[in-house]
Amino acid sequence: MDLQLADRVILVVGGTGLIGRAVADLARAEGATVVTAARGDGADVRLDGADPTSVDAAVAGVLADHGRIDGLVVAAAPPAQTLDPARSSDPEQVAQAFEAKAMTFLRVANAVVPTMREAGSGRIVGVSGQNARLSSSITAATRNAGLTIAAQALADELAGTGVAVNVVDPGPVVEAPAQEVAVGKPGESSPEQVARAVLFLLSPANAISSQSIAVGHRVRGVVTL
Repeated sequence: MDLQLADRVILVVGGTGLIGRAVADLARAEGATVVTAARGDGADVRLDGADPTSVDAAVAGVLADHGRIDGLVVAAAPPAQTLDPARSSDPEQVAQAFEAKAMTFLRVANAVVPTMREAGSGRIVGVSGQNARLSSSITAATRNAGLTIAAQALADELAGTGVAVNVVDPGPVVEAPAQEVAVGKPGESSPEQVARAVLFLLSPANAISSQSIAVGHRVRGVVTL
């Protein structure tokens, strides 16, 4: 299947992370022009999702260099392993995690929406997580649910404009995912498997919007309506 990504400009925020790198590599293999962004070194542009001025400057720079942004992927967030389980319900940790994931997504998405609206097309994909459906960590659930809700509300706001917004919802992401899925747990997936789902949603060949798509078996034993 031709994803029609050749020569399209895709901005990958969190492009130096495990999932972001995989997305960038696969998008380049499909012929896309990929611009990676991150707070630290190693990305094409510097972007701090907590700083609106940094977000606006990074997006403006991409537009100045390439003239457009056809696709946006937001995979920027501290790894789940960095969240302190002993502080799961600590309001300070919850707020920091929400800011780093959900608000980063919303800031960057809002920054690219005007140029996509003007073009009459665009694809925005946020990377959330199946912890949004688990009560074992208030921190993890809140930051992931916040991103998913923001994305679906933004998709509704943009309905009919040609701009689609979706979420990819992985379970644990590991280099060698196990096939077994325990009851009450999500299934594992590899960075490349997550990236393939992201690339499909970036394709202008599909009309999917306002969806949260699991990668790896969705939490086993839980019915999602």
